[in-house]
Amino acid sequence: MADIAGACSIEGIKGSKTPFRENIQLLRDIQGQKDCAENLSRLLDESEIMFSHSHCSKVQDPYSFRCMPQVHGAARETFLQFHRIVTAEINAGTDNPLVFVETKEILSGGNFHGQMIALWLDFIAIATAELANISERRIEHLLNPALSGLPPFLTKHSGLNSGMMIVQVAAASLVNENKVFCHPASSDSIPSSANKEDHVSMGMTSARKLMTIIENVETVLAMELLCSTQAINFLEPLHPSKAVRKAHDTIRKDVP
Repeated sequence: MADIAGACSIEGIKGSKTPFRENIQLLRDIQGQKDCAENLSRLLDESEIMFSHSHCSKVQDPYSFRCMPQVHGAARETFLQFHRIVTAEINAGTDNPLVFVETKEILSGGNFHGQMIALWLDFIAIATAELANISERRIEHLLNPALSGLPPFLTKHSGLNSGMMIVQVAAASLVNENKVFCHPASSDSIPSSANKEDHVSMGMTSARKLMTIIENVETVLAMELLCSTQAINFLEPLHPSKAVRKAHDTIRKDVP
């Protein structure tokens, strides 16, 4: 969804898909980055808007647009690694004590300790929050006429009408909230159980705050889609790519 929102925003600012070319990604050879770049290239294929400015004087787009494979891709790469960790965890023997039938042993151990999953939940929180950080920057770019070349705040009657101004303000608020929730719970440990459990992972706190971050990121991405579709309307009669047009039309079924 971050890729789709970003593709819509690139169309909205008359951006370029050159940074997503395969030969650029191969020089880094990170799978998440390559997957994101391939996805963005496919989403932006056969765009009238892009073709209309293929020989313009602009050298390159801001980081929040051209570095999507590096940022969205870093999140993808983190999710791939997290999947490996979670798969190991959910298939692990974590009881205490552990009963080994073959050797007829009952052994106390520490496989129950949640440090690994707690650390990764905190890492995933940071990676997920970054999708909102970069999305909010694209929203600001779309709304700022000095950067986008579009009407201020994406409204025909700016000044009298504040347009999408409050959307960026709300997105900035959610991004700020995410920064608070990105503080790692796993870096803390408070002893319990008569000091027998003297180092704990606090991983459930990591999980709970991650859920809030995910909800906030979903909201910010929805805000970007709201703004990017509005920007695309200002570029008519030029059409975006087929995939972006499909996203635009889907949104317009619910948001006039």
